[in-house]
Amino acid sequence: QVQLVESGGGLVQAGGSLRLSCAASGPTFSRRTMAWFRQAPGKQRELVAEIVSGRSTNYADSVKGRFTISRDNAKNTMYLQIDRLKPEDTAVYYCAARSFSRDSYDYWGRGTQVTVSS
Repeated sequence: QVQLVESGGGLVQAGGSLRLSCAASGPTFSRRTMAWFRQAPGKQRELVAEIVSGRSTNYADSVKGRFTISRDNAKNTMYLQIDRLKPEDTAVYYCAARSFSRDSYDYWGRGTQVTVSS
């Protein structure tokens, strides 16, 4: 089992920055692909960025150049640096851990709210 706890959300003005953190429990963190998702009001949850154990990364087109995903395996922690925030980035941000046996993200945190004012 993997338990995930997000932190770092808040209310920020457009153009500002935030760094989200995801603390993970358990000994398997370093071997798992991890990701950040977000869900805006009235919209489906969407994949924002993912990072594999070898630290290669993928980003949604809408966030390329503004979001940076990273991980510190020694601290069992993943990060999402968000720069040049836009009002449309307002959402609940979730971290997720990928299953070893299935092609899916099976472990989720409770989310952290990011609100961007214009």
